[in-house]
Amino acid sequence: MLLAGIWILAILITAGFALNLFYRQTTLRRLDQGAFDLAEGLLAAATVADDGRVVVPLLPGLDTSQGSVPAATAIDARANRAYSGFYWQIAEPVPPATPGGVATTVRPLVRSRSLWDSDLKGPPGGLAALFADPGKPVYYDTVGPAGEPLRAAAMLSLVKPRTEPLIFMAAEDRRPIDEDAERFGWLTFWSLVLLGAGLLAAVFFQVRFGLAPLFELGREISDVRKGKRQRLEKVYPQEIDPLALELNALLDNNQEVVERQRTHVGNLAHALKTPLSVMLTEAGAEENVLAETVRRQATIMRNQVDHHLRRARAAARAQGAGERTPVEDVVEEMAVMLERVFQEKGVEIDWRIADGLCFRGERQDLQEIVGNVVENACKYGRSKVWITGEPAGAPGRMRLTVEDDGPGLPPSRREEVLKRGSRLDETEPGSGLGLSIVDELARAYGGGLSLEDAALGGVKVVMELPAAEV
Repeated sequence: MLLAGIWILAILITAGFALNLFYRQTTLRRLDQGAFDLAEGLLAAATVADDGRVVVPLLPGLDTSQGSVPAATAIDARANRAYSGFYWQIAEPVPPATPGGVATTVRPLVRSRSLWDSDLKGPPGGLAALFADPGKPVYYDTVGPAGEPLRAAAMLSLVKPRTEPLIFMAAEDRRPIDEDAERFGWLTFWSLVLLGAGLLAAVFFQVRFGLAPLFELGREISDVRKGKRQRLEKVYPQEIDPLALELNALLDNNQEVVERQRTHVGNLAHALKTPLSVMLTEAGAEENVLAETVRRQATIMRNQVDHHLRRARAAARAQGAGERTPVEDVVEEMAVMLERVFQEKGVEIDWRIADGLCFRGERQDLQEIVGNVVENACKYGRSKVWITGEPAGAPGRMRLTVEDDGPGLPPSRREEVLKRGSRLDETEPGSGLGLSIVDELARAYGGGLSLEDAALGGVKVVMELPAAEV
């Protein structure tokens, strides 16, 4: 729209100047032609009397004398009205002061009554152009007897029996054509303004309505990314319908890839865990150094398998589009269940989750994250656990915090409990069971986990996770 607006503005401005210039030149040529016709008419009508005077036939009943220069009216009656704006004059060049020079001024011989006692001035810059091409008119601007702007034409010609050339001059007031040109300019300006506004409105509606399906397609894709829908569902015009079909095919293919990854992960987990379980069972029946070594290494292998399979599952789920899990539902479910589990201990779980807060991922992963952290807080806290959930500072991010009133954890031990592959049942008291699992899941989703001091006196677990946009 911006480029179209700039282009339309440039074209209309250029067209406006061109039309105005063309109109002015056309009217000026018409005025020049009228002055030339009058000068040519004077040349055709002028004669030289026996006494050498230049004579122009007069209209009947008009006075022929005015001052020292004869006054005559011919060709047009407007020349009989003083200062009418229509003038003509026949003059002769004034000989130059130096021999061989070119005349620069004129001496009137006969003039129209409309000039009264004034004279028409010759072309600016002298008479060189007239002498250079006799019989060809020279057009120029000058000032009339009343101070009005005139458009004049002058041409040099010889009238026999005179041996010296005469200059035939005609002029007309140019104010009417200047006023017409100004009116035409304003009319053109406002017409082009209306035209430009109409074109810009047409471009606006063309973009807003003509491209509305593309905007709608963009909104649907955004909803898919935010988890509000699984695929594109609306019907689009035939121009962009193939694009919508290809996008749906891409979404289906991505979902299929994710499902295949989950299947492969499950199959791998089953294939590895079964032999490890057999090895642990067989080694448990013996009490010797070899059996102890097998049990220890097999347990480490099983933990490593669980760790990497968990990360693979979370990474596959994180790549999927359209996953959206309400946080409040999962937190409430985990809180009710764990309050029952720790009923004898008298643990109270209080939670505050922002309205509409949703995790951009699968429900099972959020349950594992929340369940591990809250269970850890219930086990090592005394009686109170706080859970809060809110949007993080960056768009598309959320923050979950879990606090307990337990003994806490020294800063020096916090990195240890998040160590990869650590066995959950071998951590120090207060270290937080299951935190390594939560840390791995959070990282797989592009988030993170940190440990801080809680306001209740225990440990505060802060998890940053992806949030589904509202």
